[in-house]
Amino acid sequence: MRIIIAGAGEVGTHLAKMLSNENHEIILIDTDEERLKPVSSTMDVLTYIGSATSINILEELLHKKTDLFIAVTHWEDTNITASILAKKLGALKTIARIDNLDYLEHSTVEFFQSLGIDSLIYPELIAAREVLSLLHETGTTDFMEFCGGKLAMYVQKLDQNAPIIDKSLVELAASTNTEKYRAVAIKRNDIKIIPRGNEVFRQGDLVFVISTIDGIDEMMITSGKENFEAKSIMILGGSRIGKHVALYMQKNCQVKLIDSDPLRCEALSDVLENTLIINGDCRNADLLQHEGIAHMDAFVAVTGNSETNVLSCLLAKKLGVKKTIAEVENMEYINLAENIGIDTIINKKIAAASRIFRHTTNPNVTQVKYMTGTEAEVIEFKVPENARITRGTLRSLDFPANSIVGGGTRYGVPFIATGDTIINPNDNIVVFTLPSAYERVSKFFN
Repeated sequence: MRIIIAGAGEVGTHLAKMLSNENHEIILIDTDEERLKPVSSTMDVLTYIGSATSINILEELLHKKTDLFIAVTHWEDTNITASILAKKLGALKTIARIDNLDYLEHSTVEFFQSLGIDSLIYPELIAAREVLSLLHETGTTDFMEFCGGKLAMYVQKLDQNAPIIDKSLVELAASTNTEKYRAVAIKRNDIKIIPRGNEVFRQGDLVFVISTIDGIDEMMITSGKENFEAKSIMILGGSRIGKHVALYMQKNCQVKLIDSDPLRCEALSDVLENTLIINGDCRNADLLQHEGIAHMDAFVAVTGNSETNVLSCLLAKKLGVKKTIAEVENMEYINLAENIGIDTIINKKIAAASRIFRHTTNPNVTQVKYMTGTEAEVIEFKVPENARITRGTLRSLDFPANSIVGGGTRYGVPFIATGDTIINPNDNIVVFTLPSAYERVSKFFN
């Protein structure tokens, strides 16, 4: 595919990195030459200095067939204008990043589609929905449903009390009902492992598991985790993410939201009628303790300042809060934050890039989850007729070593895959893959 990305911020840059690994022709345009320099020197991406709303520049870039135009600058009006112009000038598909929730109303989406914008992306809402999922599935580090909710991917960090510590996959299979779940990957000291039968689980491992819904409880017991109901939540930061999370959670639990901006607090109090809004310094540990952080079930830090979010989550964890979630926008902080005990890291830019990435993949891809901190992807495929994946057992197919089939659904019934599994046409299949294997994996579903 030929893809033009407008905006070399973190969303655009991360997206360019993801796409450049998939052998697409990528052009990244930005008005700031300094933003483009590190991209051109480290990625197989063409860069162009200029405005994405310049008709002359767009005509020059779009003179060749362009499959996808993505506008992800920091300015919503620029993204909308650039996408409309790009469509009029020949781009086959356009995607625009927005900052206004009202634009996602059905009638408004249809209006933008009539103007030439095929899809709208709102990073803060995507991130907020991730937080809400994690507040529901409190026993996991990361979570996503696949196959219409029949399967789910869970990420578990193994503490010293986890029953599977020092056990191999073979030993686990002999002692538990692994027909309901499967470990598809392990992250250990920044090394990603696709586990085989003799792989032994270690303390500190981050384990990626595909599970059926009725296998969740047993999987939790095996990993030494449990889901609990979060009845009290403290949110640090009244950002768009914090606002969306509070708006939903205040319906069923006690919510406190702290923000340092008095005007923002006043505006939030008009919208969040059942949330206690507190104006105060988010960096003040004494304030957090005074407001009862130690008695909260969950703590969500989304101030927009990575350092504040990380440090406040560490304080919450030290004081006994069961579930901590930190927004970390500095890419270099993500692994650090995971390694020092914070339960979950979210990054709205990665989440947005992952959502956009789905538009560039195999047409049989129905969902993609990009795993923060691992550079791995969990992908759901709809299996077409005569696909290579259907030509024998998984063990016999020479499936790429850096990938693994976790499970799927057949006629709506979920199953966990093994080496003896035969995939049929029209199955929905969930695959965990490292970037190095994606191209080969994709060929099995053509």
